[in-house]
Amino acid sequence: MAEQPGRFPDPHEFQVPPELEGWEEMYPSHHLFSEDRADWEKAQFWYQDKIHAPEPMPPLDLIFQEAWQISLSQYTTRVFCIPPAQGIAQRMMGCYMYICAIAPPPEEIIGEKAGHFEKRVFYVFEHYDELWEKWITKFKALGEEMAAVQIPAELPKFVPEDQVLPAPTGVYDSYYLIEAFDRLVNQMFKGWQYHFEMLNLTYLAYLMFADVTRKLFPGISESAIGKMVAGAYVSMFKPEEELVRLSKLANSAKDVSAILKSDTSVKDKVAELQKTEAGKNWLAEYEKAKDPWFYVSCGSGWFHYEGSWLTDPNIPYSYIKGYVEQLEDGQTIERSLDAIEKERDEIVAEYRELIKTDEDRKAFDDAYNTIRTIYRYAEDHLFWVEHWFHTIWFDKIRDFGRLLVDNGMLNQVDDIFMFNRYEIPQLLTELSTGWALGVDIPMRGSYYKSKAEKRRKILEAAGKWNPIPALGVPPEEVAEPFTIMLWGITTDKVKEWLKGVDVTAGGEVSEIKGFAASAGIVEGPARVLKLLKDITALQPGEILVCPSTNPSWAPVFTKIKAAVTDIGGLTSHAAIVCREYGVPSVTGTGVSTQVIKTGDIIKVDGDRGVVEIVKRKD
Repeated sequence: MAEQPGRFPDPHEFQVPPELEGWEEMYPSHHLFSEDRADWEKAQFWYQDKIHAPEPMPPLDLIFQEAWQISLSQYTTRVFCIPPAQGIAQRMMGCYMYICAIAPPPEEIIGEKAGHFEKRVFYVFEHYDELWEKWITKFKALGEEMAAVQIPAELPKFVPEDQVLPAPTGVYDSYYLIEAFDRLVNQMFKGWQYHFEMLNLTYLAYLMFADVTRKLFPGISESAIGKMVAGAYVSMFKPEEELVRLSKLANSAKDVSAILKSDTSVKDKVAELQKTEAGKNWLAEYEKAKDPWFYVSCGSGWFHYEGSWLTDPNIPYSYIKGYVEQLEDGQTIERSLDAIEKERDEIVAEYRELIKTDEDRKAFDDAYNTIRTIYRYAEDHLFWVEHWFHTIWFDKIRDFGRLLVDNGMLNQVDDIFMFNRYEIPQLLTELSTGWALGVDIPMRGSYYKSKAEKRRKILEAAGKWNPIPALGVPPEEVAEPFTIMLWGITTDKVKEWLKGVDVTAGGEVSEIKGFAASAGIVEGPARVLKLLKDITALQPGEILVCPSTNPSWAPVFTKIKAAVTDIGGLTSHAAIVCREYGVPSVTGTGVSTQVIKTGDIIKVDGDRGVVEIVKRKD
């Protein structure tokens, strides 16, 4: 296929590696590039979504992406009617997800939306606190509703007597099995409708505040703007705060801290702790913290294989071990929220003093009060949706997996994630039908088992492939605000992609540019983390370099010097968390994990958005 200048490969002509043959069948047809939409698709700019889908997509895990595509877009276009903005479209290519920002609507639609926008959006800004209380109440109720869904543990040889006499119940496990999955799917989509209830407005408030400050203070740095909005007590930090509490409790009992510092397994630590009164008390406090705070994912919450602190206690125990050791060394292990708030208030006061007119002062105060009020929603709701709610979902889906394994339909429980949400009802219907027909009924277990195995191999091959960053026609200027603020995709970055420079060797690269996401300048050894399991290798005083940060990594932000990411803008998770912990950060570098190697000495300038490789590891 001949390369066309000034554009990326045509998504309808692009060829994936041959070892991915058959990847298309894993995903619903509406998520694939298709001939009936070819003219439109060829004209769009599609870039890989490394924030929500940095890895090959298991079929069932696509449900979260399907849900956010609808939810994010509808709140922008139909609910809060942000005048020039439209939605974000998704397509799968070679097991990776690509997205594009839809071009603005015609002027008459923009004008029509503007009338709704002002009335609806500013009402939310003015009533956020009461709306948040309503939001958290209804979302917790939805999560509890999902947790209460009953999935048959087995299909009985005969229906129990009490379901037949004195009067038949009318419906049985063959129905409940299919109904339960349908309910879970509907609940997941409902949860994601709730997810975006105010999220786009959080990003919008940041954009509005940044726009006001840039007009009032020409030349103000992005890091200075970031400092003005830092300092928030949010749910996403609560799991880490519970670890701090547990570590301090352990530090007050030498026998307990000695056990937790040991290099033995979690199972052995628990057994030792149960031998003493102090150990039992500590374990009781650990149990109290688990619901809901240890429902946090070990990763992003987007993939079934990441697990949570509930299913992989090695993660929280390893953090606690590190905290106990830090406490014994006299170190502070919690984030210094008071210091962050003090610095924020000082810089706001300094800039406000420069404002000359009452009109400008009111514009600044209004924008500042709005962002300070709604800013916390981004990390507050994140825990409840992408961690607590998703952890409940994964647990329920595995109940289906166990039933299918027990009935010879799958080889292992997690094979159920190898089928998309449209295929699983077919599988469950076949199981229910075979049970209803009686004994000695041939089932297609071998068909489903081989399909799951084939798909696992395709996903494994996709994981070894380095997919192209974009497809289609890049715009002359990337102007869509959420694309810039959340994903960190800019005009300059797209131009770098078009150059096709091979930076994987990295030897001649000495400086990388990105977003000035969190202020401060530090120098130290880099730790490049591309895989979730490697987070435990991170050492105090190192600089974290990764594709994007995961919310569950909050405990590491008290011991790292700085953070550098490939993807993400000024409102990405990495930018927000680094500002909250006072850690310098440069986000959206595009190539940091390819150019920087573990052990390199790097300098992170969070004021200018520059990362310098000072010295290569020998």
